[in-house]
Amino acid sequence: MIFGQDRDELRRMYADAWAKRHERKPLSPLETQIADIVAMHPEYHGEVTSDDLQKDYSPESGQTNPFLHMGLHLGIREQVATDRPAGIARVFEMLVARTGDVHGAEHQMIECLAETLWEAQRDNRAPDEARYLERLQRLAG
Repeated sequence: MIFGQDRDELRRMYADAWAKRHERKPLSPLETQIADIVAMHPEYHGEVTSDDLQKDYSPESGQTNPFLHMGLHLGIREQVATDRPAGIARVFEMLVARTGDVHGAEHQMIECLAETLWEAQRDNRAPDEARYLERLQRLAG
């Protein structure tokens, strides 16, 4: 597992990686990935640099959790790098080729991942990899 399960620890990793990027300090490969994802989301820079990393984000109040969103980007990147589920790397290549936009392709894939995770949580079961891959393949056409 890349991260612990502590929400504050996870959020601190984002803040630390972003601060190190700005201070031009050496970054680990994981910190580089995190800082790259934060850089792609200027709308979240205030959240990552906030003194209050313990803020709750409520979907009911229309708030997106920036740390969850950026974590889903990391998840997609890990899946593509390991090609798990098998075929996801090809889907990603096809989406990037079609759109010319890595960030946009990741966002499309995040929608599929989020839906798959939501269903698993709702049904109290493991995520259905086959269904997830089907969703992704539909995206790629």
